[in-house]
Amino acid sequence: MDTLLADLKKQIVEQLNLQDIKPEDIGDDQPLFVEGLGLDSIDALELIVLLQQHYKIKLTNADEGPKVFYSVKTMANYIRAHRQNPV
Repeated sequence: MDTLLADLKKQIVEQLNLQDIKPEDIGDDQPLFVEGLGLDSIDALELIVLLQQHYKIKLTNADEGPKVFYSVKTMANYIRAHRQNPV
């Protein structure tokens, strides 16, 4: 499994305090909002904080949010494209 995807899943569970969900329960392409994990707008703010704290990435265009935060895979792709120091 992709290390970034695994790290993101763990960080999402921790950041959002998802007590009934384990990182391995989250599918790479599973929607994070509505029919997927059921996240809401408050959770979206937490995901923005997660990007800033862990990856030093600021979401500069709010219109990108739904696309960036669609799934763990879309978040990982955004991080890879925008981080300053690729790992």
